[in-house]
Amino acid sequence: MDRGTARYRLGVDVGGTHTDLVLLDTETGALLVEKVSSTPKNPALGVLNGVSRFIARGVHAKDIGFFGHGTTITTNALLEMRGAKTGLLITKGYRAVQEVQNQARDGNPFDYFYSKPAPIAPQSLTHEIGERTDYQGNALLALNEDDVRRAARALKAAGVESIAVCYLFSYANPLHEQKTRAILQEEFPGVSVSISSDVLPRIREWARLSSTLLNAYLEPVLVRYIAHLNQGLDDAGFVTQQRFLMQSNGGVMPFSATIEGGRTVHTLFSGPAAGAQASAHLAREDAHRGLVTLDMGGTSADIAFIESGAPLEVTEGVIARRQLDVPALDMSSISAGGGSIARVDGGGFLVVGPESAGADPGPACYGRGGERPTVTDADILCGFLNPDYFLGGAQKLDMAAAHDALKRHIADPLRMTVREAAAGVRRIVDMRMADEVRVFAAKRGVDLGAFTLLPFGGAGAVHAAAVAEELGMKRILVPARPGAFSALGLLCTDVVHDFIRSDLKPLAEIDAEYAERIFAELTSRALHELAAERLSPGDAAFTRELDLRYAGQGYELRTSLEGHYRGQLSADDLPKLRARFDERHAQVHGHSAKERPVEIVSYRLRVRVAVPKYQLQQEPAPANPPPISDARKGARQVYFNAATATETTLYERDRLAVGASIPGPAIVEQFDATTVIPPGWTARVDGARNLILEAKP
Repeated sequence: MDRGTARYRLGVDVGGTHTDLVLLDTETGALLVEKVSSTPKNPALGVLNGVSRFIARGVHAKDIGFFGHGTTITTNALLEMRGAKTGLLITKGYRAVQEVQNQARDGNPFDYFYSKPAPIAPQSLTHEIGERTDYQGNALLALNEDDVRRAARALKAAGVESIAVCYLFSYANPLHEQKTRAILQEEFPGVSVSISSDVLPRIREWARLSSTLLNAYLEPVLVRYIAHLNQGLDDAGFVTQQRFLMQSNGGVMPFSATIEGGRTVHTLFSGPAAGAQASAHLAREDAHRGLVTLDMGGTSADIAFIESGAPLEVTEGVIARRQLDVPALDMSSISAGGGSIARVDGGGFLVVGPESAGADPGPACYGRGGERPTVTDADILCGFLNPDYFLGGAQKLDMAAAHDALKRHIADPLRMTVREAAAGVRRIVDMRMADEVRVFAAKRGVDLGAFTLLPFGGAGAVHAAAVAEELGMKRILVPARPGAFSALGLLCTDVVHDFIRSDLKPLAEIDAEYAERIFAELTSRALHELAAERLSPGDAAFTRELDLRYAGQGYELRTSLEGHYRGQLSADDLPKLRARFDERHAQVHGHSAKERPVEIVSYRLRVRVAVPKYQLQQEPAPANPPPISDARKGARQVYFNAATATETTLYERDRLAVGASIPGPAIVEQFDATTVIPPGWTARVDGARNLILEAKP
């Protein structure tokens, strides 16, 4: 990969309320941060607005050699059902798969009004195609090309923008799907086509179909967005082609990878993944001991666990009640952000979220026409936020508007004071985040008392101590730029692609040559994609895994081959893998079945191309540190509870020296975030300029 000699590297994270941009000067190591309002109708405009601010500060666009982008464009399009009009081609006799799904039912099993999500491709746009392949990849019935041509013409007449193709057992032999794509593009030029053998070539019919439908539904949205953003960057003077999108697996992929190959679904957890990746890279020591990350932005709070230096991963998941089985960081997201709206429900109870005020109009205190109270409005009325120093003073907050909103919608209906209403909103959102972390930890057997909480996002450090106290956590690490931490994560990762192919056979019956042929096929596909993305294969590192299960099980475990082979698999390697699988099964499920035969379900290959990353510089504590009073900027009354106000000292974070110690109660303010240090806590500045908060014993 051509690393270039450009001076700057830019990371951008688009959130529901704000778009964060971090520019790294590779010559000096300095970071420049911009935070602008997001533009939900066209998120690219917010990105380009932030870029223009850097240019106005004297940065030349041609000197920016790397552009990394985390986005919620596909996630939001799915949540709001704003994807493309989608058709489906499926094996004759199987058009009901989308209706039957896997027969599982989400939500409350006693809900008499339960209904499934609306199908992405309705039956009127679903066409059955004559063809059949068996589970071993043998063609039993040739592809009926006339069926495909008739379907293409019908879908074209119906105004379809995108087509999903999912044939039975195509993961074992993709030829019919590939021929179908060629015919569709011939009959219907310009249509987007997603084939399941590209998107998810693995077993389980509904998971494969659902993932392919999601890709088809969202690909035109992402392609249009990338085209608009690309053009805007070109117009701004960008010359670099190193333009990357964050993926759900914590790696990035070039913009060009979104155009074909079924990779759109790999961006559905793009935004939250960047922050988790930054945590693992920039807080390495704590990441090895155990981290819980809390990314609290304007619309949601995203939680991830990091153990042994890396975020936990999953290969099966659900988003917006739809199955999506692609590799992703193991994260949980709840509607608990600064913009989450508080209301009184029909039963007279105070509720926070899931609806958010977003960027437009935003919380009532933003003064943009928002009338309903939010978490940010509660924070400002309790004294945690400085109305004159939001975004470093670039935006003034209207405390009177926040007061009126809480009084009218919460305090008066519940017959309480405005201060009690504000404290109640904070308490509810803090408890919701703590409960989500607690459940997340219980499922994974994590002792939270031994973990460090790492908050980021615009509101993370405001609420972190309250969440930690609820969970019994004693240590919090607030990074130097918490508000822009996810954007910084774009400068802390590599290009990563995942490839998979299912091939069910007993492990004992597989010889090394057979397994090596399948891995060679995956490697060939990986090298082809790297070449298409203009990435050098010489810079690539490949890792292999097998999905294994005991015969008769309905689930499998990813089992790494690292350390079990050198270059190529040998006859002695696969039997050794059996013992590793038994150990892993016992670790995950608490037991193993060494007497049972083991099956190979799928072969996995991950290719990683290293990208130069941002590295923290450790600073020694000064021999004669300035007194902490040099960073003091006043005091104000803060309501840590509704009953009493506490005189709380205010500090400017950029004026705190390495080694400085701050006793609570205190509030540390900076351009992109605010950190709250409650009574009973102390904070110190470490050599990386992190704030380390610790509860007094």
